[in-house]
Parts: sequence; structure tokens; C-alpha cells
Amino acid sequence: MADDCFGHPRLAALYDPLDPDRGDLDAYVRMAGEFGARRVLDIGCGTGVFALLLARRGIEVVGVDPARASVDVARGKPGAERVRWIHGDATTLPPLRVDLATMTANVAQAIADPQAWQETLRGAHAALRPGGRLVFETRDPARRAWEEWNRAASYGVTEVPGVGAVESWVELTDVRGPLVTFRWTYVFAADGQVLTSDSTLRFRERQEVEAELAAQGYEVEDVRDAPDRPGRELVFVARRP
Repeated sequence: MADDCFGHPRLAALYDPLDPDRGDLDAYVRMAGEFGARRVLDIGCGTGVFALLLARRGIEVVGVDPARASVDVARGKPGAERVRWIHGDATTLPPLRVDLATMTANVAQAIADPQAWQETLRGAHAALRPGGRLVFETRDPARRAWEEWNRAASYGVTEVPGVGAVESWVELTDVRGPLVTFRWTYVFAADGQVLTSDSTLRFRERQEVEAELAAQGYEVEDVRDAPDRPGRELVFVARRP
């Protein structure tokens, strides 16, 4: 089930205006070129920012996401007809043979349930051609990123065209082992509506991720530093033999 920040129509429409700098996707675009990918599966495509970046480069893209509201936003963007959009997840895909499967930003960590994570890895593996690669990122638990998730550090007011001013901030609500839960709050100045969205991320150790990939039939080809968060995130490159 998608978090409200992706699944609620009013919040899904805010996702891009509240996070307009997607420089974190540059590394994934470069990797698509590095691996010569002509067909890409974007797992957790959200509002379609990455899928559309690839499609503009002539790459055939399938974007899948469990949040219908986010997929609806993606479908309404210029160039959306170049992408095959699927409301669902990696466990219910049609037959595919892609060169590259990706999970950008928080997607991998947001699949917090161990069984759902294993099924996602299996689904991506089945969609890859032999020799194809799965690429995703995850924060290094040792850096304890959640300690910076508080109202003082995150509060902002954004003027959204057609919507008006929106206040937003995040607050940590629980840390239980590898599971970190936090709440985003949104206040709409136009009508005073207050919406909240709770999310839980799983912080996995590098050795844990490598073992899970191996168990699902992948070869870990590389573990890279994330260019946008050096020393804070790991980017896994896993190959289907």
C-alpha cells in the first residue's frame, strides 16, 4: 500500500513542486548510458520524473508504482505517451525483458517488509534479460540519517501554482531496530486543510543487501558511493547472470 504522500491525490500533485531538484537522478541517467540500456523498468516510478528523463533520450521505459494518484500525475505530463505506465508493483508485472531495472531515491528502503522485498527482487530478476542489471540505492545505517529528520531542519513554505502556499515539515516518530518511521505534515493556506503522511524505511546493512541479492540469483557487480550524498548512501549494481 502506498504512503499518503504518494497515494493521496492532493499530496501526489505536490510531490514535484515540493522537491523540484532531482539532481539525484543524474547518476541513474549516466548508468543507463554506461550499461547501454535501451529498455528500462523503473520500479516505484512515482510521478514519472526519471522515466520521462529516459524516454526523452529515446529509451523504452516501463514505469510501475502502487500509488495510483502518482501514476495519474505521471500520465498527465508532457511526453507521458512515450512511457508504459503500470499501476502495481514488481511482483505483478507482465512479461518483460529489460536491460536495466531501477529503484531510485527511497524506493528500495520503502519496501520495508522482508517478504515484500524478496518478492520485489524476484520480480525485477524475472523482468531482466540475462546480463541485465538491477540498480538501487540505500542509506548507510551507520550515518543515522534519521537524526536530522525534524521540524526545525525541514520546515518550509512553498508557493504552488494553482494551489497557493503550502507549509510542510517532517518529524521522526519511531526508531525500532532497522525500521525508521516518520511523519510529513502539510498545511494548505487556501483552505486550512492539514494532511499527514506516515512512512517507514528499512535501513539495511551492506552485507545484508548483498546476501539478499545473492539469494535471489543476482551477482553483485559493484557497490558505489551515491554522488549526491557522498559517504551517506550506497548504490548497488546487481547483474542477472
